[in-house]
Amino acid sequence: MKAPRRGRPPKISRSDPDTRRALIRCGVELLTEQGFNTTGIEQVLKRVSVPKGSFYHYFDSKDAFGREVLAEYGNFFERRLRRILLNPHREPLERIEDLLQESLIGMEKYNWRRGCLVGNLGQEVTLLPDDFRDQIEKIFRVWEALLSQCLQEAQANQSIAQSVECQQLAAFFWIGWEGAITRARLCESGHPLSIFVRGFLAGIAR
Repeated sequence: MKAPRRGRPPKISRSDPDTRRALIRCGVELLTEQGFNTTGIEQVLKRVSVPKGSFYHYFDSKDAFGREVLAEYGNFFERRLRRILLNPHREPLERIEDLLQESLIGMEKYNWRRGCLVGNLGQEVTLLPDDFRDQIEKIFRVWEALLSQCLQEAQANQSIAQSVECQQLAAFFWIGWEGAITRARLCESGHPLSIFVRGFLAGIAR
């Protein structure tokens, strides 16, 4: 068998699922660190060692790639929230503290370079196609619903007041969480995130 000529890129099947998944995973990493508009397709291809020009075998455009990456991150974080916030072996308000601790470990692991991909794209939304706005909002609604369910359990065991409107409180939490994530990256410390979460818990606990 003849060796391929030096410099010739390997042929890649348009339907290769492993390469497609690798590109999406790389997109999650890069967009979580630096956002959508700063991330170039060539940067993604280089990190995954995919030949230039092969990107469009898998995605119609950079925007289509961004939607796939956003969906992947949204699904990943939803699974994480279900595991933590709906954990039947922990008290409801303890689960929110668990979310804080796990998030701090992850941010410190990556030297505070990675934040929240959904939050990153939310800050760029005026520069993105309109359908990104709807996709981001739908992801936040899922997160709010999961936290609301956790808070309703806290109401049921009388950890928080019955007068609390759990859905609104959940929306408030994620608004504050995204700001605290940004501040934590800015100062390269988990202190802002800890202040927010513990202040939130102190404000609702009976």
